[in-house]
Amino acid sequence: MDPGNDTGISEFLLMGFSEEPELQPLIFGLFLSMYLITVFGNLLILLAVSSDSHLHTPMYFFLANLSFVDICFTSTTVPKMLWNIQTQSKVITYAGCITQLYFFITFAGMDDFLLSVMAYDRFVAICHPLQYTVIMNPRLCGLLVLVSWIMSVLYSLLQTLMAFRLSFCTEVEIPHFFCELNQMIQLACRDTFLNNMVLYFGAMLLAGGPFIGILYSYSKIVSSICGISSAQGKYKAFSTCASHLSVVSLFYCTSLGVYLSSAVTQSSHSSAISSVMYVAVTPMLNPFIYSLRNRDIKEALMRFSGMVATKGTIVLG
Repeated sequence: MDPGNDTGISEFLLMGFSEEPELQPLIFGLFLSMYLITVFGNLLILLAVSSDSHLHTPMYFFLANLSFVDICFTSTTVPKMLWNIQTQSKVITYAGCITQLYFFITFAGMDDFLLSVMAYDRFVAICHPLQYTVIMNPRLCGLLVLVSWIMSVLYSLLQTLMAFRLSFCTEVEIPHFFCELNQMIQLACRDTFLNNMVLYFGAMLLAGGPFIGILYSYSKIVSSICGISSAQGKYKAFSTCASHLSVVSLFYCTSLGVYLSSAVTQSSHSSAISSVMYVAVTPMLNPFIYSLRNRDIKEALMRFSGMVATKGTIVLG
């Protein structure tokens, strides 16, 4: 019997998207491609920021952290799903499910906090440009990331400990492709009122808080941009936060869309399909949004590829 699981259940079944055998190769190929693009794209961002001194600024420091978190976020769910498809198994152990739940919540929380921190960075850059380097000093940047990690880890630990108190009778089929907390609560055969309260209160506090911070920052940014007299100045100010605004819109629209649609339809299968948007698609698109809309990143990637080519030529020579 597993600790905290007084029913003796030692494993769950992740039902995924479809049980039809002919669809499994298509699902496997699609998710493998998305995962490889996500890892490769975010690694390029990390390498560009770390190798180019021009990008050693607060904005790109936070972007590098976001890229690292996106790699970890996707890696908590997609590899296990790919492994299950490849081995034609749906099994995940109780310990594996709890572990996946813990890291999924941690990295989802970090995504949320980092987007809020990046909004604050853009707020200071646009609304207080003369004080930017003083306010956004390396110590504050490191502290903001550290606090984000601490909050995410503590929240994830709380939800994981609450999951330990759940007991499961006979139903072990999770209608999802990963161990999603809400689905696990629905499978429990004891009173889940406290779990639901902690889940909803925590979501309101840790998701709503950063979101309100983002809205406040952008309200000030828009007000400041409207006060700029020249059209060129307005465009330049807006372009500095366009990529971040695109990522914020993508992350929150997909996340809210998943939970609102699941609340309306009550369909676990449609919820699993919708979850793909913020679990796999959003982390995959983030590097494209930042690289295609950001001249500094494109130039850094070109310099990095030139350095690699030069070193390769020297080695071959």
